[in-house]
Amino acid sequence: MRDMRVSHVITRLIVGGAQENTIASVLGLREKPGVEVTLLSGPTTGPEGTLEPRVARIPGLLTLVPELVRPIAPVRDWLALRKLTRLFREQRPDIVHTHSGKAGVLGRLAAHAAGVPIIVHTIHGPSFGPFQSSLANFAFRAAERHAGRVTTHFVSVANAMTEQYIAAGIGKPEHYTRIFSGFDLEPFLNAKNDLAMRAKLGINPGDFVIGKVARLFEHKGHDDLFAIAPALALSHPTLKFLLVGDGALRPRFEKLVQQLGLERQFIFTGLVPPADVPALVGVMDVLVHLSRREGLARALPQALAAGKPVIAYDCDGAREVCRDGETGFLLPVGDTLQLKNRLTCFNATLCAQLGARGRELVQAQFPAQRMVDELHRLYLRLLADQSAIP
Repeated sequence: MRDMRVSHVITRLIVGGAQENTIASVLGLREKPGVEVTLLSGPTTGPEGTLEPRVARIPGLLTLVPELVRPIAPVRDWLALRKLTRLFREQRPDIVHTHSGKAGVLGRLAAHAAGVPIIVHTIHGPSFGPFQSSLANFAFRAAERHAGRVTTHFVSVANAMTEQYIAAGIGKPEHYTRIFSGFDLEPFLNAKNDLAMRAKLGINPGDFVIGKVARLFEHKGHDDLFAIAPALALSHPTLKFLLVGDGALRPRFEKLVQQLGLERQFIFTGLVPPADVPALVGVMDVLVHLSRREGLARALPQALAAGKPVIAYDCDGAREVCRDGETGFLLPVGDTLQLKNRLTCFNATLCAQLGARGRELVQAQFPAQRMVDELHRLYLRLLADQSAIP
């Protein structure tokens, strides 16, 4: 009996949660006996950085598909579909597992055209919703429904994604499995409030640090933090805001900080390698996540692994780890008054209690090996179901 062949497909390998999830899955599955894994990706472009080196150094693992690009581009999309179809016919995988919007649609259609028996798609975040126009929603729902008809099974990083896609008429409950986006816990479990790191960042030992780990892009909620920052800084002079990440909106945010006179309160780290994030989370007292579009942000369980309480908007899968009053505080989307009030109620005892409970939850649910094991079991079940069909 030959090895199980699995091809993963993603649009690009930027520094981001879906990409880290995909790479961890691919590398973990490679360690399973009887499994051959390949990864196909479009070119990595943009200010978000690249994770390509993690997989490019492994012979035979990564195939770049130049035609596969993130923006809608009819000619290149057609070429990407043809290229992926040809590659699948050549590689003859038993399973094609797609990730992200563009690769998710084109990859599934190509796999179907190539006769791949099992097609899996991970929903890392919503392709449609109130964050975009009705025309865009119509187009993305139509594309997801079309690709959904040839999808054997969906993996959701949060139950919220399953609920949204089923409500949109995409698949049935039995076609979905939730698998949390696992990661290497150790660096976060060992993260410390390093005074040397604080000093390097311009943070005093007694400062209270509100952290945010997110790209500086639309829908990430930075504007809500800026809206309450002047009042918080006035009433709490030892407050600091640590923004980890980079993106197209950074110049606007830096200008806004100057206009508000908060240059001493806000710290922009810019783009940092994922390996440096645990040390930055270690110097935070609380992490806020204010996104209006996110499957389940890895920043939340990562902060909890470091023993830090979290505040999050009740958006998509946030409530599955940000449990109100247990691991942090869950707020209505856009409620900046509650956001300000919750941030002012923290003390050392509360931070320790919420952080400890959050750490317990994450240690049980988010190890990378658990994610890989659950994926592997799903593949074996799908293969068994497929072989049982007469």
